[in-house]
Amino acid sequence: MMNKTELVSAIAEEAGLTKADAAKALEATVSTVTKALSSGDSVAIIGFGTFKVGERSARTGRNPQTGAEMQIPAAKVPKFSAGKALKEAVN
Repeated sequence: MMNKTELVSAIAEEAGLTKADAAKALEATVSTVTKALSSGDSVAIIGFGTFKVGERSARTGRNPQTGAEMQIPAAKVPKFSAGKALKEAVN
């Protein structure tokens, strides 16, 4: 698994940037996608995929330690759908 430091190094090498510039670009990308999702928008990167917000409905769950039933509230969750080019590159 590639961690953030390794990703920054790979971006720097691929784009011909310094590691500091690559780190700034990555942080800006993550921040922009996060802001868009938190405001209810989706972000589509053609050939890569789409980041969007999904809804998880409320449900009844169980406490694994006691077995007692508990209500799990509804929540918004981030989702990613891979694009065709990414799927083909992986396969």
